[in-house]
Formats: sequence, C-alpha cells, structure tokens
Amino acid sequence: MAQVMEFKLPDLGEGLTEAEIVRWLVAVGDVVAIDQPVVEVETAKAMVEVPCPYGGVVTARFGEEGTELPVGAPLITVAVGASSLPAAPAAPAAPAAPAAEAEGSGSVPRPLIGYGEDHSRPARRRRVRPVTAAVSAQPAVPVTAPVSAPVTPPVSAPAAAPVAAVPAGPVPVISPLVRKLAKDNGLDLRGLTGSGPEGLILRADVEAALRAPAPAPVPAAPAAPAAVAAQGERIPLKGLRGAVAEKLSRSRREIPEATCWVDADATELMAARAAMNAVGGPKISVLALLARICTAALARYPELNSTVDLAAKEIVRLPAVHLGFAAQTERGLMVPVVRDAQTRSPESLSAEFARLTELARAGKLAPADLTGGTFTLNNYGVFGVDGSTPIINHPEAAMLGVGRIIPKPWVHQGELAVRQVVQLSLTFDHRVCDGGTAGGFLRYVADCVESPAVLLRSL
Repeated sequence: MAQVMEFKLPDLGEGLTEAEIVRWLVAVGDVVAIDQPVVEVETAKAMVEVPCPYGGVVTARFGEEGTELPVGAPLITVAVGASSLPAAPAAPAAPAAPAAEAEGSGSVPRPLIGYGEDHSRPARRRRVRPVTAAVSAQPAVPVTAPVSAPVTPPVSAPAAAPVAAVPAGPVPVISPLVRKLAKDNGLDLRGLTGSGPEGLILRADVEAALRAPAPAPVPAAPAAPAAVAAQGERIPLKGLRGAVAEKLSRSRREIPEATCWVDADATELMAARAAMNAVGGPKISVLALLARICTAALARYPELNSTVDLAAKEIVRLPAVHLGFAAQTERGLMVPVVRDAQTRSPESLSAEFARLTELARAGKLAPADLTGGTFTLNNYGVFGVDGSTPIINHPEAAMLGVGRIIPKPWVHQGELAVRQVVQLSLTFDHRVCDGGTAGGFLRYVADCVESPAVLLRSL
C-alpha cells in the first residue's frame, strides 16, 4: 500500500529563509526517483534545483511558479510505493479536502489545479482550464476542489453553484516563460483571451497585447499633489536585489571604511601578459594577474584578510585567501568566490574565473559559490570608468577596485611618454588597520603592476 510522504522546502544554507519557485520540473502524476530534481527555485544568492528524497508518484504540488515559499513550507507530496495515481472515485469529495482549501485558510498551502484528477493516461504536464468554462465541455473526471452539492455520475449540464465555489486558479499559459514575460511587463493575463486550444495563452498573445496602444485615459479630477508624488514604478526589494541591498546597508552601518587610491603604470604588466600568452596554452587574463598580486600583498599585510567578531570584540585574521570577484549578470551583480586563491597559479586563476563567471551568467551558481569570501577584487574598468570608492563586501575587511587601463601621458624614465595607466583604489575597514597598513598594501600592489618582477620575490 502506497504511503504519502510530504516533502518540504529544505534549508538551502547560509541563513536563507525563503525561495521563489521559478519552474516546476515535475507534474502531478509523474513518477519520480529518489534525489531527482523536482523544482527550480531562486534564492537571494542563486538558482537551485531542489531534489526530492522520496521515490514514487507526485500527488500534489504546492505553490505556483513565481510564488515565494518560506523554508519548511510543503513543496510536493509523493505516494511512495505507487507506480501511478489511482483513479479518483466518482463520489463527493472527502471532508478533509474542503477543509484544506476553505476560503481564508492560510495555514495549509493549496495544491495546484490538477491535484486529484484521473491519471490513468500517461503522465504529462496538464493544461489548466479556466474555471468559467462549461462543465459539459470538460472530461467527466472528479476533482478534489470543494463542491456545494454531491456530484452525480452523469454530468449533462453546467452546475452554477459548484463552479462558483471552485477557487480561481492560475491563468493557463503555454509555458512559464510566457507568464514571466507578462509579469515583467506588468501585464494582467486575466484580461487576455488566448488564441491557443481551449483559450491557452500563447507568447504571441502576450506580445500582441504589449504592442497594442494603451487605452485613452478616462478624464478625472486633478489629483492632489501628494497623490501625484506617490505615483511611480515600484520594484520589490526581494531575491538577489534585496539581499544585495541588505548586505550593502549592513556594511555601511557597521564598518567604518576609508578609501585610498593611486595611479599606476600598467605597461609592463600588459607586456608580461602578452609574453605569457604568446607561448601557447590557456590564456591568462589581466584579472588573474591582479588576483595573484593581491594574494602576494595579503601575505605581506594579513590585517586586510580578516574579519571583525563584534560579539567577542576580536579581529580574526584568516589563514586562507578566498577571493571574491564581481561579476555582472542579468540578475544583477554577483560575487563568486575562488577558494584558496593563494595556492593557485595565474593559469589556474584564469580558468576558475572563467568557470564561475559562466555559471553566474547562466544562473547556476550554488550558494556555496557565493559565500565565504575573505577579500574582494572588483574590476569596474569593464564598465569604462576610471575610479570608484567600492563598498566593502560584509563581513570582509577590504576590497581592491581596478579601473580601466587606457593610454595616458606619463613621465617614464624622465621622459614624457604614452603609457598604459590604471587607477587602483583600496577601501578598508579602519578597525582592522590604520592608513599606514592600507597604504603599504596598495603601494605594493602598484609596484607589482608597474614592475611584475617585484612579484617574483614573493613566489
């Protein structure tokens, strides 16, 4: 006999308390194996595929795509030991079902439309039909939604009362991408008439609605100044954007930061990189060379590879350099972390930067890839700017910013010449060191940039 097991949203680590459902990977009636991914969720740190610890038949899913669920909330139920869903009896719904879905019940998540249907046919994703459709046009299969009168076997005419009692479900769309397109553009899908089979909304329907001219505004009385000022686009501070906002705000609240900067002649560094790449093999990036310089500088100035324990009132100097680097993605700015960067060669650092950047842009970084950093390298030169005063990535103690490398007039060996110049800026936590230490660190980095041979003494 099959046993129904409830799988709840697990703790995804690093203090995450909620996640947004991005895409369901299984439908009600699908057979799943142990540890098979069943849903893709987005946390404040990354996109994660969540595997189910049970094997069996999916009997219910909780939450629509785009819904945020707290950790510990039910995700799906699985009938363990069943190979397919049994056909539901043609009888009134059990009392427990209406109680679980009664209006105003907020403690029990409502399963998606389709829960309890006849799954004797091969499992597949089922389209959700509008609740306003005539009952006579649907297959004569019972549902677990609450009804106000017993269901008789022959369904020959629409019954107004039962249909009205069914909770309104999601609007049927051909794919989650269509729903996301409408959501991103503020389009209410309930106002569209789908051109697909049985009113299914297609991508072309959404795009046509977005291209259509806005209706002429209805004349109204002039709004009060306060009401006009309150209007505007509202963007929720949640997910990655919310996590970034909270982290940066906390950094500014807790860390007394200061910034120093210097211009450096990077001509020799660029020449050294060209010579290294000319011998063949994997290419070495400028960022990798700067990362290698940073790890050598942190070995000389370990105060900047530390954190502050406020509870214990202690500065904790960290033995390994877990180097974070800023990566711009469609989801926003992310900071993947290269573990034990002090042990890696420039070639290894280049490969790891490339791997993590690709995962970040694909939205496939794990939470562990975005946490545990001890020092951050921020290359904002890719945006075409010369300088910046970066905010420290809490709870770290420092961040090195690198501007664009461009030709500039420079005095070289007593002569005015055109050289490749870069601005370096260091933002540091004034609790862990004073300006002398920060200045010494930045000057050593600049010396290595101007004369890479200086770095050889640290290898």
